[in-house]
Amino acid sequence: MNSKTLFYVLKRLLLAIFTIWVVITVTFFVMHAVPGGPFVGEKATTPAVQAAMEAKYGLDKPVMVQYGTYLKDIVTKMDFGPSLKQRGRMVADIIGDGMRTSAKLGVIAACSSVVVGVVLGAIAALRRNKVIDRVIMVLTTAFVSMPSFIMGSLLLALFAIKLGILPANGSTGKGLILPIITLALYPTAYITRLTRSSMLDVLGQDYIRTARAKGVRDSFVIFKHALRNALIPVITYVGPMIAGILTGSMVVETVFTIGGLGTEFVRSINNQDYPLIMATTIFLAVLMVIATLVSDLVYKLVDPKISFD
Repeated sequence: MNSKTLFYVLKRLLLAIFTIWVVITVTFFVMHAVPGGPFVGEKATTPAVQAAMEAKYGLDKPVMVQYGTYLKDIVTKMDFGPSLKQRGRMVADIIGDGMRTSAKLGVIAACSSVVVGVVLGAIAALRRNKVIDRVIMVLTTAFVSMPSFIMGSLLLALFAIKLGILPANGSTGKGLILPIITLALYPTAYITRLTRSSMLDVLGQDYIRTARAKGVRDSFVIFKHALRNALIPVITYVGPMIAGILTGSMVVETVFTIGGLGTEFVRSINNQDYPLIMATTIFLAVLMVIATLVSDLVYKLVDPKISFD
């Protein structure tokens, strides 16, 4: 790693730390500005009991004191505190348990999206204006336009209810097939269209025409030059896409009753579980920042001509 690359990485790391601090700060103060509180809806809660509960979790202290304590615990101990609603459980443990399911869904869906999307996009570009190109474009347009909860409901109705070949509940291994397909359809369609557009642009470049005129094998031109350079815009999308799939599956998890991180996030919002809401939001931000940084660094591996300025 040369000095320019090292400087770029350090600069991006500092920017990432600043971004995460902004997310922590904004989330903290927004949560405390929301009317009501986590103990307002408790049954048979007297003012004395509510005051005791707030004192137990430190919610009776000034907001700036709570913010300082919260920030210190995160930086020094990575401690997000206990859940206010799931008594006896730490927020970090809840996120870890939920992430095991969400990560399993997300990683499989993301890898499938990249592989299938790049292959279909390359086929569509190489068979431009042919029947297969038109079919791929029609299908990808439909999948891009359809929200995930609509797609999930359709797949559920068709394969689980009407045909009965797949379970409706995502608690089993076989039951994860429909949620994975639902999560993968939109990014697959988007990557397909992105790869096709990028590859058509690359195939029209002078160096591609020159290589073909010199008699270079068509397969070598496609895989060594055209596809490799066409992947650069795809990489831009894939980084944030992976983070988004890993943590943004709350709708899909709800449709298929999967107890992942998305489900916990929705439940924490309904319960006004401040520590869990803030920790999940911070976790989302960290994943997005890391994914974006990694995708930027992968540029250099795909195209060595790219410089970090």
